[in-house]
Amino acid sequence: MSNDGRSIKTKIGRHFFLNRSMQVILLAFSVIEGLIGLRILLKLIGANPESLLVALIFGLSSLFLFPFTGLVQSQTMGSMVLETSSMFAVVVYALIAALVEKIITIASSRPRFPISDVPETTTSEHHPVL
Repeated sequence: MSNDGRSIKTKIGRHFFLNRSMQVILLAFSVIEGLIGLRILLKLIGANPESLLVALIFGLSSLFLFPFTGLVQSQTMGSMVLETSSMFAVVVYALIAALVEKIITIASSRPRFPISDVPETTTSEHHPVL
């Protein structure tokens, strides 16, 4: 009986760990997407890049935009800049987050039916011996 108790606690602990891991990963992707979104907004309104807050947001978001640098040319009008590569990066990071969430969900889900309940067939059932 004590083995059943440990087994249930192990399953609950594993499920809790995977669920918490998924929440942390999705939070990290949300922060990345939020930083990039703020960058897009600040560039669009022509914010002063010498401002401490704006410089901090530009610096942090540039770490995550490195793979997308030069992907698409940015559109400018006066001091306003529309960074289309940053918009593309938000979409890519959202897709990666959804993929990671789906992988964790699949890894943590249990089969719909117990494997031991699957009926086994033998060759004699399909092909009677003559």
